[in-house]
Formats: sequence, C-alpha cells, structure tokens
Amino acid sequence: MRLTSLDVFRGITIAGMILVNMAGVAEPNVYAPLLHAEWNGWTPTDFVFPFFLFIVGVAMSFSLSKYIEGNKPTSAVYWRIFRRAAILFLLGLFINGFWNKGPWTFNLSTLRYMGVLQRISLSYLFASLAILLIPQKRQLLFAGALLIGYWLLMMYVPLPGYGAGVLTPEGNFASFVDRLVIPKEHLHGSFKNMGDPEGLFSTIPAVVSVLAGYFTGQWIRKNPVNSTTSMDLVMFGLSCLVVGGIWDIAFPINKKLWTSSYVVFSTGWALILLAGCYELIEVRRIRRWGKPFEIMGLNAISIFVASVLLIRILVRWKIGTGENAPHTYKWIYDNLFASWAGAMNGSLLFAIVTLLLWWAVAYGMYQRRWFVKI
Repeated sequence: MRLTSLDVFRGITIAGMILVNMAGVAEPNVYAPLLHAEWNGWTPTDFVFPFFLFIVGVAMSFSLSKYIEGNKPTSAVYWRIFRRAAILFLLGLFINGFWNKGPWTFNLSTLRYMGVLQRISLSYLFASLAILLIPQKRQLLFAGALLIGYWLLMMYVPLPGYGAGVLTPEGNFASFVDRLVIPKEHLHGSFKNMGDPEGLFSTIPAVVSVLAGYFTGQWIRKNPVNSTTSMDLVMFGLSCLVVGGIWDIAFPINKKLWTSSYVVFSTGWALILLAGCYELIEVRRIRRWGKPFEIMGLNAISIFVASVLLIRILVRWKIGTGENAPHTYKWIYDNLFASWAGAMNGSLLFAIVTLLLWWAVAYGMYQRRWFVKI
C-alpha cells in the first residue's frame, strides 16, 4: 500500500524547508513566520523539521510492516537500516564542510559533527531498532519514558556552575552531555561552541518524533479509508496540542533543545495536517491540488540536499575581488529582488523563485522516473 497523501505531506514539508532555508539567509530581512523562534516558543518554521521526522516514522510503518507482523527480520534488514543511517550522516558531514572558513576547503579540525541530516540519520536508526526489537505493546511506553526521562534530566539534574533546570544554550543538561562527548570546536557556533541545536543528547526526544509517525502509520493501516479515520487523526492531534501546551508551562516548547513539550506539540500539528491531506486525497479522491507536492515528495532527500548545497555554494562564492566583495547570494538578492521589491518582499520572492526552480528539477526527475532512494 502506498499512501499518496503521505507523499504530498512530505512534498509540502520539503517545500517548506527550501522556502525557510532560502529566505533565512537574508535574515533579518525576513517575515517572522519564516524565521525560527529565538529560543522558547514557536513559529510555523519550527515545525518543518519535526514534520519530516514524523513522516519518516509513518513511512516506516509500511516499509517494516512484514517484520512487525510476524516475520523475523534478517541481518540484511539491519544492514540496510545501518547503511541508510550512515549515508545520511555522511551527507550531513559533507554539507557541514561547506560552512568552514577558507577558500573551498574542508577544515576537519573545526568540522561540525551534528546537523539536520545527522539528526534524521540517528533518529531513524534508533527508532527502527526500537520498532524491531521492542514488543509492540511496550513501544508506546518506551516513547513516553524517553520524553519523561529527558524532561526530568533537563529540569532536575544540577550541573556544575549552572545548577538544575537552566535552559540556556550552554547551561542545559543536553549541552553539558554534548560537551563531554564532542570536542567544543566541533559544536555549533550559535551555542557558543558549548552545545548544538541538533546535538547528540537532544536527539533522544527526536527519536520519539519518528515513533509518533510510526504509531500514526500503524493506526492508518488498521483502519478503513473514510472520514472517521481522518477525524480520529484530528482528535489525536488536538489532544497532543493540549498536552504539549500544558507541558510547556513546566518544560518550555523549544526547538533548539527539542524539548518533550515541543515533540508532543509539533506532533499535534503534524497529525492535523496529515489528516487534511488524507481526507482530501485518500477519502474524497481530490488529488489534482496535491500533484505538485507529490512530485517533490517522491525525491525529498535528494532535492533537500541539493538545495542546501546550492545555498552554501552561493554564500561562499563571491562576485568580484577584495574583502568587501559580496557573495553570490547577496548579489542576486540585492540586484534582482531587493532592489525593486524591498528587503522583506525581496527575500520572500527570492525564496519562492528558488523553490519553483527546485520543483522544476523534481518534475524533470519525475518525468524520467528517477527516484533517488538511500
């Protein structure tokens, strides 16, 4: 069974990733919904990444179904899981190399180890192992234990020099663990090299974002294709919004720390949006609107990786010579967009045009039946 509505949801998510990534380079000349929350709280942009992890989980409920329903997974199955995770992690390291200072060099001494693809890699790996190794009846308890355990550690374990429950970039428990495992020069600069917004320890609750998608996929597979199933997804989503909102009081919603309340709250929105796609496409068979997103969703990872590489190349490639020579992104933004549309509208239009160009690439791949899978 292939869930077309999931491909559409994945395409919407990848389109959102490209849009916010491209617009974000022009910060602060960016409309607020296209920027991440500075720390606690959320904007629509903060849900793009957890949506993708959620989608990974939903897809896993279909790809791993024969092993879930009685067939024992072979060593080849585990090999494919580890292979896919390794490729994603290495792709993330490769992309990070383009942020290093210097003329097109990969400075291994300061290479950031973690990142978006690395988090996807590890979350996928550990969620897959949990699904295959933990009995189904205990998987929900396992996910809850991860969220509650993360909350207790973050809020109640005192750290030297900071104390307990200090949710600052350098004072939180996750950053403390990351510093113990990863040398500071390989951590993210936004955390003063004292932690990482896609850090190692904060990947633990991100595993639950994947598992939440998996539980959703299991629910969809076991229920008939009708509006009742869609409404059930909406009700689950609203429940998550309420629980996440209440939990926010004790453990703030924070994407950069991937707090437990953030996992539950973002899962709520993912459920509601998936329910909308499911109702329109699977139940009511209204599909034409979703075709452009489906096309992007079928080559999501390849389009995402290529789009991020393009941004980083444009930022590093200068027009002219000298210290004040603008990089290519700034030159295009200033001369082709901001010069007539203004700073804010210019960044938005630049992002939209870039998104359309990548859709054209995805369409070309779709026409030729090129589907890149890792």
